[in-house]
Amino acid sequence: MSAPAAPAVQAAGALVWRVRAGRLQVALVHRPRYRDWSWPKGKLDPGEAVTAAAVREVEEETGLAVVLGVPLPGLEYELSDGRHKVVHYWAAQVAGREDGTVLAARPRVTPAGADEIDRWEWCDVAAAARRLTRKADRRPLDALVEAYAKDRLDTRALVVARHGQARKRAQWDGTEGDRPLTSLGGEQADAMVPVLAAFGVARVVTSGWERCAATVAPFARAAGLTPEIAHELTEARHDESPARVAALVDGCLDARVDTVLCTHRPVLPTVLDVLATHARRPAANRLPAQNPYLQPGEVLVAHAAVTRRGTRVVAVETHRSTVED
Repeated sequence: MSAPAAPAVQAAGALVWRVRAGRLQVALVHRPRYRDWSWPKGKLDPGEAVTAAAVREVEEETGLAVVLGVPLPGLEYELSDGRHKVVHYWAAQVAGREDGTVLAARPRVTPAGADEIDRWEWCDVAAAARRLTRKADRRPLDALVEAYAKDRLDTRALVVARHGQARKRAQWDGTEGDRPLTSLGGEQADAMVPVLAAFGVARVVTSGWERCAATVAPFARAAGLTPEIAHELTEARHDESPARVAALVDGCLDARVDTVLCTHRPVLPTVLDVLATHARRPAANRLPAQNPYLQPGEVLVAHAAVTRRGTRVVAVETHRSTVED
């Protein structure tokens, strides 16, 4: 009987981009150990969310605090010791002044040593394609250039969060609005902080019921944000008027502010329907279609861009909580 395969080594990074004099540029790093030019990236720390690893690695290797945008094609390859490695990539932009409070929610980063990264540079994308040492590294670059050409690169995130695990209804004598998170749910709320910080969330909108408010409270405190209570996101108000939920989601998409919206499982179909009406077909196909749509503490990130056809959801990704049963 053969031994089970070792789990894949997970790594994350980003293609940090900017536009200068009408030219799209990206940041490349040089690794003296391998004498190569590549994207800032690195392995996940134990228990670290992949999105948090991506922004941490970029800051360690370039000194740039960034906000993640659309996901880009990743890479998979075999290591010299026979293990499989998976690298996840996102487009990213340098955080601006409006992201200052969000950066406060991130842990302090220790810069990489000169033996790991001895320099980094901004390069026009054509020059970057030539300078990259590994041909495979051009794949995420090609996707980034295509997204830029189609007005799908400069995005804002609408993060839809399902609250963390809550006490079961049968085990709670209080009101439905007061039903709290379990201890696991509290851990899931804490684990959501670095995920929301990675996407630069600067606005917190939540159902007023306790389990939702408590789920986003750790991030709001860490980022110095005041949550906006939207009672239409409660199960009871949604049953009365799904249209009000739809209008709220529409408003969040049009606001051009990275936003988290925390709600309940029965409300999710309405939220997802609105996202689908704004989404390109590839993005719409990535929206969850079956109950429970999202697991407790899971988030869905809808990346919205202002295109020639108006505000469009151009990419969708989901992230399970790093804390589960």
